[in-house]
Amino acid sequence: MAIETLAHGRTGSTPEPGPIVASWLGRVGYRDALSVQQRLVAERAGGRIPDQLLLLEHPAVLTLGRSSDPGHVLAGPATLAGRGIEVIRVERGGEVTYHGPGQLVAYPIVALAGRGLMIRPFVRALEAAMIATCASFGVVAGRRDGQPGCWCDADAAAPRKIGALGLRVERGVSYHGIALNVTTDVGDFDLIDPCGMPGLVSTSIAIERGDPAAHPSTSSVEAAARVFAAAFAESLGASVEGP
Repeated sequence: MAIETLAHGRTGSTPEPGPIVASWLGRVGYRDALSVQQRLVAERAGGRIPDQLLLLEHPAVLTLGRSSDPGHVLAGPATLAGRGIEVIRVERGGEVTYHGPGQLVAYPIVALAGRGLMIRPFVRALEAAMIATCASFGVVAGRRDGQPGCWCDADAAAPRKIGALGLRVERGVSYHGIALNVTTDVGDFDLIDPCGMPGLVSTSIAIERGDPAAHPSTSSVEAAARVFAAAFAESLGASVEGP
């Protein structure tokens, strides 16, 4: 499957050789995954490990970007508490996001300068990998100017969002990342204005394939994770080890 290469985004430095090490972690609590990311960012910034790609699924949780409006969380504290859903503010950009079962989450821990990358082409690499993952399951998706992520009917007046994106870069190393709905229960997005956009319709690979009754499954997320890892590495012109 052809993926757009991002040589046009090089800064002029020589790309660092070496693979991206991809790891499938299964279902991991959000705070635990954040702790792992922060540790790996420090190790990558210190040159002690190669670039990493963490692939996982979260239990239900809402996260707010560093400057996002909490008013976009539509459910009240009692509703969220009754469903065991925590709201966590984090360092990434972007607005409120839902994570939950059936959703692929990918966290790239990548030293951007080491691969001669700037942030915009890096974002495009993540979007390209989401698009390629959808395509591998027979779903047509694309990017939308000014609205990072992955969309179905991307050029329509009312596109459907299938993947979200929010990053943070510290000491030249990226973390946080993407969330792609595979067999996600998109009814859970009714708890929020997804990405701070009231009325936005969320969708999933299962829905777009004509199976709206599909139950969230970790096995479906793992299958998508393997495709995403290969597509992401290819979009950067890199090799991948694992998952």
